Amino acid sequence: MNRRDARHILTIEDPIEYEHLHHYSLIEQVEIGVDAPDFPTALRAALRQAPDVIVVGEMRDPETMRIALSAAETGHLVLSTVHTTDIASTVSRIADSFPSERQNTIRQELAMAVAAVMTQILLPKIGGGVVPAAELLMIGYGARQHIRRNALQHLHQEITITRRHGSITLEESLAGLVKAGLVEWREAHARAAHVEEFETLAPAP
Repeated sequence: MNRRDARHILTIEDPIEYEHLHHYSLIEQVEIGVDAPDFPTALRAALRQAPDVIVVGEMRDPETMRIALSAAETGHLVLSTVHTTDIASTVSRIADSFPSERQNTIRQELAMAVAAVMTQILLPKIGGGVVPAAELLMIGYGARQHIRRNALQHLHQEITITRRHGSITLEESLAGLVKAGLVEWREAHARAAHVEEFETLAPAP
């Protein structure tokens, strides 16, 4: 975005790991413990500045999640991370962080506000180092309905339905790494959530 668009981008990080230089965008970086005491306080202050994009380093607590959701609902692009292993658990982690009487409301808000969910795992690379495998779901009508109904087991099939919009399964990503000679087949096979899908895409050597 910084190299392409004229936007006001505000990041909230703990700590700041990479200093962004201004290119096309104006970037403000807020560090927790230095510029603000915590994520919720920093997020509230960020909204008063009306940035185009808010980057929340990590959503650790319900209050941060609530404010981030509100920001997304009012038209801000919010980018953030949650420690989860797949797309369904990412959605459930956010909803389950709230009291049970509020979870249905949060699912409704999530269904309206979320644009995409991406998960990433790191695998040992042949020859040394690590390489990421990712799963990406671009949220469409079907996924929104599944989130509203808490039918998260159906989100995986939505990846196939929305592939033309850029969605990709973890198994497709893993198979691509194997075919590119970057990851051992056994390593990728062990990380696949849908083993039969992976074996179809990348048959055992």
